Amino acid sequence: MPQSLPRPCTYPGCSALVRDGARCERHKVYAGSFADSRRGSRHERGYGAAWDKLRRQILERDNYLCQPSLRAGRVVQATQVDHIVNKAEWLRVHGTLAGVDDPANLQAICEAEHRKKTQLESNRGRGGGRGG
Repeated sequence: MPQSLPRPCTYPGCSALVRDGARCERHKVYAGSFADSRRGSRHERGYGAAWDKLRRQILERDNYLCQPSLRAGRVVQATQVDHIVNKAEWLRVHGTLAGVDDPANLQAICEAEHRKKTQLESNRGRGGGRGG
């Protein structure tokens, strides 16, 4: 069987060519490692026991229904909790993260809507898109 052609590493900005897999040796993510060590652990980012309790409260408050989907007229089960105004934007506007976890800034959300919202926020943060 012929060997595949080398392709660029999929790590953003890396042009190293790889034959197997998607990333070069420098950017491979190994089992058990955290993909982005700069972000810190979930506890270091504020998602410890207190967040777990608040998360359950928000899911119960919203009846485990995805709020963005409900607003669009669809009924979808929520499995995650989202910051309506994300932490980076909150910090930019308020100068502090105080209040970012207020229940009024949290909503139950399904994985698909959460991924879509996060991508819009990420693009907007890079100056590449508009979103809401």
